Amino acid sequence: MASRGAYKGRTRKLVLAFDVGTTYSGISYAILDPDQVPEIKGVTRFPAHEHISGASKIPTVIYYDKKGEVRAVGAEAMREGIYEMAEEEGWTKAEWFKLHLRSKVGAGKNVSADIPPLPLNKTVVEVFADFMKYLLECASSYIQDTHANGVNLWNSVKDQIDFVLSHPNGWEGTQQSEMRKAAVLAGLVPDNVSGHARLSFVTEGEASLHFSIQNGLPAGAMKKGEGVVIVDAGGGTIDVSSYSKGAQAFEEVAAPQCHFHGSVFVSIHARMFLDNFLADSPFADDVDHIVRCFDKTTKLRFRNADEPQYIKFGSTRDNDPAFNIRFGQLKLLGSDVALFFEPSVDCIVKAVLEQRKTAHKSISHVVLVGGFAASDWLFNKVTEGLSKHNLNMIRPESHVNKAVSDGAISFYLDHYVRARVSKVTYGNFCHIPFDAAQPDHQQRVAKTFISVSGNKRISDSFDVILPKNTQVSETKEFRKSYFRESESKNDFKGASFYVWCYRGTIADPKWKDVDNRNYTKLCTIDVDLSYLPLAPRKKPNSSATYYRLDYDIVLLFGLTELKAQVAWKENGNEKRSMTKIVYDPDTTNDTP
Repeated sequence: MASRGAYKGRTRKLVLAFDVGTTYSGISYAILDPDQVPEIKGVTRFPAHEHISGASKIPTVIYYDKKGEVRAVGAEAMREGIYEMAEEEGWTKAEWFKLHLRSKVGAGKNVSADIPPLPLNKTVVEVFADFMKYLLECASSYIQDTHANGVNLWNSVKDQIDFVLSHPNGWEGTQQSEMRKAAVLAGLVPDNVSGHARLSFVTEGEASLHFSIQNGLPAGAMKKGEGVVIVDAGGGTIDVSSYSKGAQAFEEVAAPQCHFHGSVFVSIHARMFLDNFLADSPFADDVDHIVRCFDKTTKLRFRNADEPQYIKFGSTRDNDPAFNIRFGQLKLLGSDVALFFEPSVDCIVKAVLEQRKTAHKSISHVVLVGGFAASDWLFNKVTEGLSKHNLNMIRPESHVNKAVSDGAISFYLDHYVRARVSKVTYGNFCHIPFDAAQPDHQQRVAKTFISVSGNKRISDSFDVILPKNTQVSETKEFRKSYFRESESKNDFKGASFYVWCYRGTIADPKWKDVDNRNYTKLCTIDVDLSYLPLAPRKKPNSSATYYRLDYDIVLLFGLTELKAQVAWKENGNEKRSMTKIVYDPDTTNDTP
């Protein structure tokens, strides 16, 4: 891949990438100076983390007091004595809050019971906003402290920062819309068109690819047009994406996946085991503390299922031989700890094989990044599982936990990916001419009606705009022609066009009433039609008139955000207008 070119802009610019992870978060940035080649840098010093040289991430944790005010964030929330202070003062801890923003369809709908609740009277957008506000403060302090003339540098760019926000592969426009609200609430950007334009989104999978291109794709991993699977194993999700290298850029070659089997779920399985194992022990009330200790030590160091594992949680006075507790240490069988990891290992192996099966190119290499990738047990077991299928597993040496934030900056600067693959089937419900010769039309004769122009039509037909698993370039337009008819001209001031997703297994979905539960509304596209040309038409066999408006909806799916336009003809020339996209609340039962 060609080396990065010099920045062509005329004025200095700052780009910040926030990787808000389920358990840990990071910040990367680049200062763009005219005619200079930008460098990707990381924020490696945070409040209360000063003693840890080069710490590139902070815990994704916030403490709120009883009034809902922020009291401690990130590393500050993990300081000695904070836990006790929070207990005494009645503070509420917000952790794993990112998972509350997950899509409630697909894999995300079954994990709610395992996620700690949000603080009372706080929405997930508000908590996200508080955390992003803190990340901005950390970035500001770090840049001012570590760069020559840092204060002047920050003041020269602070009002026009471009932000890149990364998110799991499974998130869609609904989640991006919520993150945008949080960014506005946090004061990152103003709530207007120019402010929104300074905010861009990238999936964690695509950010990880950009990181891997810079830091860990082995020579020859993509020769002969082969693909590579990128597995971003994080705290909450496992994001799986596949890419191949074309002549000019990379392209996605399989529909990306997102699974809720990140490292926090190892802790959830540990908790379930310990709740049961210690139920009749005097230490049953200490499970929270024991799991925290497991997180900090045992989980990270686990390498051998044949050796006993120890969780040091107490003092030498804490003993209960009946429950394998001696001198403040709980002894577990290595085989039991291996079971905590098993769902994550199985998930990655299965997802990679599914990617290879559905990919548009052959695949023989897998790259593992993300904080969870630091687990040697996970890496070794996944390697073992994939080697049976002739897949080669790679783990970049340098800072895999910085993959997403660094990769998000590379996405902004280098933009390696120019084609993506649709995860679901996109379409719209509409009415079509009734055809009595078609059996499926006859079955739905009750849904027929006579249109304003006197034609017999049938409603609730699903018009596919983009089928699932289709490779789409960034510039590829998907057009669909529609019309509206009405006897009143006033009905044409505006229109709403809905984009629906079909998430089921039918290859060519056609009707609303077949597999109804797998249709979910993605968004509403509001179209201003007030300035489109209208002329009255005669109704057939009548002197009455009606109006008809013909227009096309133009959708671009190949970008990291959906874009929509409305197109129409005026005096033989095509004209276009941007539209407003309003995302619907994400629910499991939002059926048509």
